[in-house]
Formats: sequence, structure tokens, C-alpha cells
Amino acid sequence: MASDPFLVHVARLRRSPGASSHEVRRGPVALAGPLEGLGIDPGRSVVPPGADAECDVTLRPFSGGIAAVGTVRAPWVGICRRCTVPVSGELRIAVSERFGDAPIADDELYPISDDTIDLGPLVRDAIVLELPMAPLCREDCRGLCPQCGADRNESECGCVAPPDPRWANLDVLR
Repeated sequence: MASDPFLVHVARLRRSPGASSHEVRRGPVALAGPLEGLGIDPGRSVVPPGADAECDVTLRPFSGGIAAVGTVRAPWVGICRRCTVPVSGELRIAVSERFGDAPIADDELYPISDDTIDLGPLVRDAIVLELPMAPLCREDCRGLCPQCGADRNESECGCVAPPDPRWANLDVLR
């Protein structure tokens, strides 16, 4: 059984006030995006299955816990919400979180258990919050023609939108 790459033993660091530890950890992130894998719906994005996220943080002790400050990076893939072409990118997320002892009842602290912190939930939370909710292939994407389905980024199709029946009574005024 492989060890979790995001587990960090912090007993020595906690006993050394003013010390710091630089940690770079890489590994897969559980449940970062929809569970369907690459069966991605248009307008959604996920971390590709099997892709590794990277957590590059500096750990510093404080009274009652450990502060983690740094960045999280991970690739993402998705489908453009307008033209349905595959898109991809990389997330670079600044993180600043705190880990505290279990008896502390604070919802804003990740737990320290047996002098070990798990950076995995921090990485997962950062990624899930930053994944593009509605990815675009480019800002000026023109999308698909609603009549014939042609990609309007490649060429004009010549289709004319059908008249809206709600405005039909105003057409007699022309």
C-alpha cells in the first residue's frame, strides 16, 4: 500500500517556535470535479483522472497549530460552454490555511491528528473552488449556430434566426 503523498509529520516543527518547513507534495486528488470522469458535460470542468496536483507550501507553527501558506497547482480539462470544443488549462491557486489540534472546535481549521497534517483536503478544497464553472475556449467564442449547429468560430453559416412569435404583432408596423 502506497503512502499518502499529502501527509506531513509536524511534531518536530511544532516543538520549534519560529521555525518553518518548505514542503512540495504531488499526488492525485480525490473527487476533484464531477465523478463521471471524462464524460464531461458542456460548461463543466474537472481535474483529469490520474493527473497529479502539486502543493507547494511553507509550514510555520503558531500557538495551537500549523499555518500553511503557498500555492496549489493542478491541470484541468473541460468542454467550452458555447462551441463544445475541448479546453484545458492549469490552476494556480494561492492558499493560506491553518491546521489545529482536534479538541479545538473551529470550522476554519483543518485537523492535526497524531502530529500529522493532511494537505489533501486543503488541495482538494482549493481546486474545487477554483475549477472554471463555465469554461470557454476563448473570450470571444461565437458558439454554435442554433439552427444548423455550425461552429461560428470557423465560418458563417448564413442561417437567419426565425422570427420570435411574441413580436409578430409589431412586424405589421414596418
